[in-house]
Amino acid sequence: MPSGRHSRLAASRIKPYKDEERDLQGNNNPRFGTRDPAKLQEAQKRRDELKEALQKGIEDFQLEKYRKSEESIKAIKNKHVKAYYQRQNDRLNDWLEVDNLVKFVSDDVLDSMNPDADHDGEIDIDAPLRQQKGDIDAFLPQEVREERQKNKRKANIALNVNVAANILLLIAKIIAVFSSGSLSLIASLTDSALDLLCTMIIWTTSVLVGWKLHSLQAKFPVGRRKLESLGVLVFSIIMVTSFIQILQESVKKLLPSGKHDVVQLSTLAISAMGGNAVVKGVIGLGCMRIKTNQVQALVQDCWTDVIFNTASLLFPLIGHKFNIWWLDPLGASVLSLYIIYDWASTCLENVSRLTGVAADERIYQKLTYLGWRFSKVIDGFKSITAYHAGDGVWAEYDILLKEDTPLHRAHDISETLQYCAEGLQEVDRAFVTADYAEKGPSGHDGGSG
Repeated sequence: MPSGRHSRLAASRIKPYKDEERDLQGNNNPRFGTRDPAKLQEAQKRRDELKEALQKGIEDFQLEKYRKSEESIKAIKNKHVKAYYQRQNDRLNDWLEVDNLVKFVSDDVLDSMNPDADHDGEIDIDAPLRQQKGDIDAFLPQEVREERQKNKRKANIALNVNVAANILLLIAKIIAVFSSGSLSLIASLTDSALDLLCTMIIWTTSVLVGWKLHSLQAKFPVGRRKLESLGVLVFSIIMVTSFIQILQESVKKLLPSGKHDVVQLSTLAISAMGGNAVVKGVIGLGCMRIKTNQVQALVQDCWTDVIFNTASLLFPLIGHKFNIWWLDPLGASVLSLYIIYDWASTCLENVSRLTGVAADERIYQKLTYLGWRFSKVIDGFKSITAYHAGDGVWAEYDILLKEDTPLHRAHDISETLQYCAEGLQEVDRAFVTADYAEKGPSGHDGGSG
């Protein structure tokens, strides 16, 4: 049987009760007894049996042998075959992440179960979860932890770079607008001003989510991750509302009663708009691989800016060259409609996530593979449910165990599966329900929602 990396008696045992209190309570009180090595050994044996069953076969599975190298994929001419192997590699990455969780996390979680197995009022083992205050990431391999920290640092850098870039580009566009008066450039200026507001909203929500103040943890016991989706949602609404106003002004200028002057751009305005498109394109390319909701919202905004600034520059330039007065307000109208459509879609997506839309197929497959890894200690699964609660996902497992399964085994299996699920990057919270009958209630109010 495996001994476990943390399965050992504590060198200095924790004593939550003073000797005086023990005397006052009396020796007959079942809460205070003498240390029972037999019970401790029995509890350790149960933990070791579960660990052995869970970890059996992980090393022999050898998922890496099925991976196609990046060079081999690039050499494939057929785009459908190439896409198939790229999806296969993504799937292997997901499964390897699950294997790492089961291999490293389940060991420590099980070693944290029942630290006072002999019920003498003293903690007899160094429970890893207690030491790490429930932080699952602490049990992952060093390279995995470093990768997650690296991605977090990249996300912070991306946010900071966007703040600095948006301030500089906003100043450049203000100068460009005052030197031209183009409606297309005014629309672009509005876009940049809102870009800066967007970045500040996302940066603020990111900071609030990361704060570990005790008062905030008490007020928000399951975390503040929904703030990220709320930040993007608020910004989406602001963008749509603002560009409805720009659209209104553009339509007014197209009407017979509007001013029909041909707009001429200065060299300064052309340089400002061209530089804006280049800078935003570079930032968008740099942030593409950072897969967080906030940074992806900024990437979307960067590509929108590239299109927007290029078009904002071309419409008045072409209009001036061919003396077409209506091209500038028409361009502003088209750009406004594009922005309204684009950010309305983002708004609806975040509303869906905040209201519990189902997780995508890839996350379901990941959770199902995790369930399969527990198949040696679980008799079956009644259901696996995954849905968004903001940017992150909440997962629910309804597992099947034998009717005569002891409570301690049902608890240890369920809680280990829960912690492993919460160790996945996409999952914020997981819930595990144990059942003994395949047919029966789902465990939730059928009329809810």
